[in-house]
Amino acid sequence: MNIFSMPLNQMLALSEGEGGLFDFNATLPLMAIQFILLTTVLTFIFYKPIGNLLEEREAYINNNLSEASAKLVEADALCKQYEEQLKEAKINAQSLISEAEAEAKKLVAVELGQARKDAAKLIDQVNIELDAQKDIALMQLESRIDDLSQLIKEKLLGTEAAR
Repeated sequence: MNIFSMPLNQMLALSEGEGGLFDFNATLPLMAIQFILLTTVLTFIFYKPIGNLLEEREAYINNNLSEASAKLVEADALCKQYEEQLKEAKINAQSLISEAEAEAKKLVAVELGQARKDAAKLIDQVNIELDAQKDIALMQLESRIDDLSQLIKEKLLGTEAAR
């Protein structure tokens, strides 16, 4: 009970007789007035500021959610864009690799053909030199054969002449 209403309640209680369980005297309207005043005061002091705070918080949360969803949509768009760029880069890299491989194969083929030509030329030169050396060796052999046959003749004829 309120301190200010206490003496008035006592005075009203003294002037009237005591009642039963439900005594409808001046305290009932006084209690109703106190309840209405309390709810009014609480509404202005407590409920409205808290309600405003809750509304502001809800607006803040909704604003953050809308910003987050907008940023998520933007991030998805950027992700798709980057994936497309990555695909294009992979395709470009693959084409560059295949071009480089083809060019390398051409260079290898050219170098291999040149090496074969050089090897064939070298083999021909070696064959020519070997033929020349063979001819020289055969000439030397023929001259030695002639010398040896001459020597054999002289020995055979010389021994026959000596006999």
